Amino acid sequence: MRSEAAGAPEDPHTGVQIAHVEASPVRQVWKRVVFAAFFLGLTVLIVWLDRDAYRDGDEVGISLLDAVYYATVTLSTTGYGDITPLTDGARLVNILFITPLRIMFLIVLIGTTLEALTARSREEFRIRRWRSRVRQHVIVCGYGTKGRSAIRSLQANGTPLEQIVVVDPEPRAIDEANSIGLTGIVGDAGRTEVLRRASVERARAVIVAANRDDASVLITLTVRQLNPSVPITTSVREEENANLLRQSGADTVITTSATSGRLLGLSTDSPRVVAVVEDLVTGGQGLDLHQRPVKPTEVGLGPRQLHDIVLSVTRGGRTLRFDDQLIGTLQPEDVLVVVRSHPTGPAIGKRAATA
Repeated sequence: MRSEAAGAPEDPHTGVQIAHVEASPVRQVWKRVVFAAFFLGLTVLIVWLDRDAYRDGDEVGISLLDAVYYATVTLSTTGYGDITPLTDGARLVNILFITPLRIMFLIVLIGTTLEALTARSREEFRIRRWRSRVRQHVIVCGYGTKGRSAIRSLQANGTPLEQIVVVDPEPRAIDEANSIGLTGIVGDAGRTEVLRRASVERARAVIVAANRDDASVLITLTVRQLNPSVPITTSVREEENANLLRQSGADTVITTSATSGRLLGLSTDSPRVVAVVEDLVTGGQGLDLHQRPVKPTEVGLGPRQLHDIVLSVTRGGRTLRFDDQLIGTLQPEDVLVVVRSHPTGPAIGKRAATA
């Protein structure tokens, strides 16, 4: 584990980027122009309706052009004083309506400066609100090829983007994650304070998709220290490091290089097998793998009697293959891994034909 830096604790909001839509600068400018024109027009209307209560020099009453001129110099706080309200009613209208309009007009004109000054405060408010609400989320450490594929699979299985948090040391990767609606944390997932920003203590699962095995080990150790019960799925490049990841606290270890190598070997003589495997691990189309508990109506039946194709049965912490005689009939506490056809229809035929 890396030692924490001495001194004051780091701001827990540092590096957190919440996905949100920003209006373009041109749209923001035009929006302010429209508001300013509205306030100006409203002021002209108020003055014009009470035009006989104003004096321009020695002449009582003003024209429409005088009303526009008076509204302009008043809202801009120039105030030459050449046009003045005469009656108490006109002065009262200036106090109750023209002055608030002047203030709003100025706020619109300096809106860009105010927005720049308050942008950080708004962002911190969004982060605080997110931190107070986020729980039962999935943390994906690493937004490379493996991390993006894992997120697509999570989406296909029904996990909303709001429940996925990405941690990556590259700001550009987090910007890309934000662009599709994901919350991102800029930083090294092997550091305690970075994982705390991601609220790892309240996560329902952690996926470690680092590019290096030593980074995967460090991240797994840190996650397990902060949340002893969260399920951790880790990818590893070298098969010899798989046991090290399990000893570090990973519940599931996927060896990417060995798995890819086996599929490459199978593709030579059994391309249709590879097509089926690819379809199974690609969520949202064709055939999908699902893990689910036994339904009450399925208790007492054999695995082969179910509508879904059962691949394995987990009972008492032990996973049994569908053809294992120890399964017998299904029990209420059993957990099944099944194959289902996606509602859009199977796509194996197309893949197998092109294999």
